[in-house]
Amino acid sequence: MEKEISQLVNEFAGGRLTRRQLMSKLGTLFAIFAGSPFLSAGRASTQQERVVGTFEATELNHIALRVTNVPRSRDFYIKHLGLTVARESATDCFLTCGNNFVALFQGSEPGMHHYCYSVKNFDVNVASKKLKAEGLNPRVRGSERIYFEDPDGLTVQLADENHMP
Repeated sequence: MEKEISQLVNEFAGGRLTRRQLMSKLGTLFAIFAGSPFLSAGRASTQQERVVGTFEATELNHIALRVTNVPRSRDFYIKHLGLTVARESATDCFLTCGNNFVALFQGSEPGMHHYCYSVKNFDVNVASKKLKAEGLNPRVRGSERIYFEDPDGLTVQLADENHMP
């Protein structure tokens, strides 16, 4: 964990991370390592293994919500959280939140539409093949987005690290 913290601090010092991003990423690291089998009785093991998954998510890119009234929800998030409109139409609105965003989609029932992870070295065609090999049913939209269901039926989106509204 020391190496990861040092890397984050260096990225912050070099201006590649904001203070908020640094704190968020440090919090995530602590949460991950707090439940790690490599931590025992409050003492870190000198050997740490990194589990390599199908993809390497670098951060939560955005969350998309179904709302019953897009303008009302837009105004709520602007007023109470200081989000700003990136773009909008009659049926959707994309609000920026630092380097991330919240998407609002018109729907009859409120709820989560999907959530998206930024993936290192993302390629939609490679992602589709990997997900199919894992027995999942990916849905490709455009040339840069892919969707699939998690074990509870929640929709997960993967996109490039630079994906913006």
